[in-house]
Amino acid sequence: MSIQWFPGHMNAARKKAAETMENTDLVIEVLDARIPQASCNPMVEQLRNFRQRPCLKILNKSDLADPHATKAWLDFYNAQKGVKAVAMSCKKPADVAKVPGFALEMAPHRGVPTKPLRMMIMGIPNVGKSTLMNALLKKRVANVGDEPAVTKVQQRLYLGKNMILTDTPGMLWPKIQHPTDGLMLAASHAIGVNALIEEEVATFLAEILLERYPQFLSTRYGFSTEGIDAVSVIEAVAKKRAYRLKGGDWDFEKAAHTLLLDYRSGSLGRVSLETPQSREHLLATYVPPVLLGQGKSVDTGMMEDALDDEE
Repeated sequence: MSIQWFPGHMNAARKKAAETMENTDLVIEVLDARIPQASCNPMVEQLRNFRQRPCLKILNKSDLADPHATKAWLDFYNAQKGVKAVAMSCKKPADVAKVPGFALEMAPHRGVPTKPLRMMIMGIPNVGKSTLMNALLKKRVANVGDEPAVTKVQQRLYLGKNMILTDTPGMLWPKIQHPTDGLMLAASHAIGVNALIEEEVATFLAEILLERYPQFLSTRYGFSTEGIDAVSVIEAVAKKRAYRLKGGDWDFEKAAHTLLLDYRSGSLGRVSLETPQSREHLLATYVPPVLLGQGKSVDTGMMEDALDDEE
């Protein structure tokens, strides 16, 4: 399954972001610590590199991610020129309170009343940008929701006299090149439910859990993972939770939804779906569909504006 999701407002947001970048000193990019590179919008990289703007990468939801994987990602990003990466939970005020200091370190020539530090907060849907904004300003200035694509327009706000924040809508990109990226984004709830089949996403998630975190499945649901495959994981969840359809068959759809919710909430444990090593392997072994004789890769263009209702 190739997952693509690009509601109409994201195209307008992309154009507006390009205009605003010209008058921006620093990009604050919020990533999902469980899938840092899959949740890194290549359009953000292109825009900031074109304007040669430094980037503070915030690996949010680090309390849900595997700490060993997160450390590896911090080392990966901090080795890049013009980039500083930090891991935190934007729901923790003490973590967020450190952000202005990090920002000033990256733009020491700004941050005074005559030259306020101008920052853009960017990221894909549902990574915590609005939560970060509200915590920085210590008041509700951005809507926060448990569905992607809540913020749809830019807003400019002042953090004291020395800093200006521009919050941007969550933006995906028109063509997700690697199918596994789409599945990781879907599992982590960055893509609207209208664009995915939960049973397929949950099966993908189960494969990773069996490979890297089998003990989490056993602890959470009480079944042995010895000798089972990803589909059997979904069935085992259904059996343990007694999820049945009216005809008596196991309810795979409900079991898949439960597995996804448990991953997203952290109820399974601290899970990361990718590491720098797994990313390197993906890039080294990926063969574009056109080279496999499957025709052109999928390009959704822009999907129906009705998807904008996924808030």
